[in-house]
Amino acid sequence: MELPQSEVNQPVPEVADDEQMPTRRFSRRHAFFAGFFALAVVVFLYFGLPQIAGINQTWDRIQDGDPKWLIVCAVFELISFGGYIWLFRGVFVRGSTRISWAVSYQITMAGLVAARLFAAAGAGGAILTAWALRRSGMPGRTVATRMIAQYVILYAVYMFTLLIAGIGLYVGAFNGSGVFALTIVPAIIGGLVIILALACALIPEKIDERISHWAKDSGWFGRLVIKLAPVPDALAGGVREALVIIRERDGAVFGAVIWWYFDIFTLWAAFHAFGDPPPVAVLVMSYYIGMLANLLPLPGGIGGVEGGMIGVLIAFGVPSSLAVVAVLSYRAFSFWLPTIPGAIAYLQLRRTVQGWGEEGRDKPATLYKVKSPAT
Repeated sequence: MELPQSEVNQPVPEVADDEQMPTRRFSRRHAFFAGFFALAVVVFLYFGLPQIAGINQTWDRIQDGDPKWLIVCAVFELISFGGYIWLFRGVFVRGSTRISWAVSYQITMAGLVAARLFAAAGAGGAILTAWALRRSGMPGRTVATRMIAQYVILYAVYMFTLLIAGIGLYVGAFNGSGVFALTIVPAIIGGLVIILALACALIPEKIDERISHWAKDSGWFGRLVIKLAPVPDALAGGVREALVIIRERDGAVFGAVIWWYFDIFTLWAAFHAFGDPPPVAVLVMSYYIGMLANLLPLPGGIGGVEGGMIGVLIAFGVPSSLAVVAVLSYRAFSFWLPTIPGAIAYLQLRRTVQGWGEEGRDKPATLYKVKSPAT
């Protein structure tokens, strides 16, 4: 199997000028209830939870948090965002003549805010990112493929870490508890996801056309199958695209590592601000298991992520008072820090997209066309 090449430049057409920003589809009612829910959860987390027996007495420690470590939290989180932007450019901006570093910042930060407001699993951010890329002149199929590739690279780091940390804790290679449910079970999940992702790369190219041909005369079931046929094709293309990027040794792949691990460093620094952090492997497992709550239909995972992390940390033997203070302080940086710059980036992105429209169709974006690996 030869290494794929990426030297072929091809202009791609613009999308329709009247394509609207996807967030406009959310009504004021949706925005109101999302905001009200987020506010209610925040009030409970930061004011109600400390009243639970055994926690209220230690909540005052937040006022005595080491300011140096809190500054470190902010720095680590900023570096984490930088890693996400770097990964974005490595996946999407491969020869684009329109998406500069500034525009990459606008898309990623606006997408992060959209993911916070319209979860689950970052769906709002994915929709906004896809819209911006389509408006830049990138074909819809390319957008879908590269978005899947980005998620494959991001969650490869996630799943490999679950696998390694889980097994390491269980066998005693890392300091911390070896509870089966908190170590081997997540490790098994990580391993299965990795296997399934690699299996997707074996799906034949243009499988959607074959499925559609097979199901065209199968009635309502056939129509349903035809409608879903692009899904396996997109998954396979995304996984293969991710493997291409990794095999090309694009340094931007490390953006995924920076994104995850500097966010974990933020949690580690938050523990230092109020006490002693747990063993690194315990911290990593608690972080990743808690992050699974992002799959819940909660705006930005508010409430679910905090509760998940705190619960797992306590199960690993971390004092409840310290776990609550550290996790809520960490979330104050990871969740709220990008809110204002993300909102500004959203407004900047609207102006950028409007400028693309004013350029006219005679200036299409130019993208690298990545060839599939030869077999």
